Amino acid sequence: MSGHNKWSSIKHKKGAADAKKGKIFTKLIKEISVAAKNGGGDQSMNARLRSAILAAKEANMPNDNITRAIKKGTGELDGGMAYEEVMYEGYGPGGTAVLVEAMTDNKNRTVSELRHIFTRAGGNLGESGSVGWMFKKKGVIDIPKNATTEDALMEIALEAGAEDVVLEGDDFAVYTDPNSFENVRSAIEKKGIKMDSAELTMICQTNVKLTGNDAEAMIKFIEKLEDFDDVQKVHANYDIDDAEMDRIAAATE
Repeated sequence: MSGHNKWSSIKHKKGAADAKKGKIFTKLIKEISVAAKNGGGDQSMNARLRSAILAAKEANMPNDNITRAIKKGTGELDGGMAYEEVMYEGYGPGGTAVLVEAMTDNKNRTVSELRHIFTRAGGNLGESGSVGWMFKKKGVIDIPKNATTEDALMEIALEAGAEDVVLEGDDFAVYTDPNSFENVRSAIEKKGIKMDSAELTMICQTNVKLTGNDAEAMIKFIEKLEDFDDVQKVHANYDIDDAEMDRIAAATE
């Protein structure tokens, strides 16, 4: 998990550059629209929409874009696309287990492109259920180590319903049950503690240690997946230590 969270933190810091490419906006607009379609346009009554709007604001998306995405989802504006949410499973470099969350209006196109990306990385796209059983949905909130003390964060998070607080590299990682995620995130926010990221994600309890070429191949593989417009999120059970991750991150800058 530490390697995964480390890469998430690196990506967060690169968010402004990614936003310029428009890629992140496309994915966020899809998520906002689908969240509004499924749960309504009132974020106070729709936790998924509230999380999507928070992510959009962190990426500096203009409020007009957010409002339009909500209205497209609720049917107040024409031009909404009928996206289908699909989870794909497979194996990546080093035998890692990989889950890919996608939103697509053409499943044939999506599965064809994903199969190509997996194959090029030396992995393979599997059948439904092939690796999904290894993962559990969790809320994960990453907080810079210098934003608070471990004791203070532990008290706030556990009182709000968190399962654990762990120091991982330069960040505290707060883990929650999906049903407690919003309460914990809100409690931390109300205390004015800076968060690097806060999301519902899939966590695997058994990780595969990667180094050298396998580690580099894994990061390149994830970047290829995340660069595909149909892909919303990627989850994998790799473990790459901080020093190795820093080396790979420096090489990609």
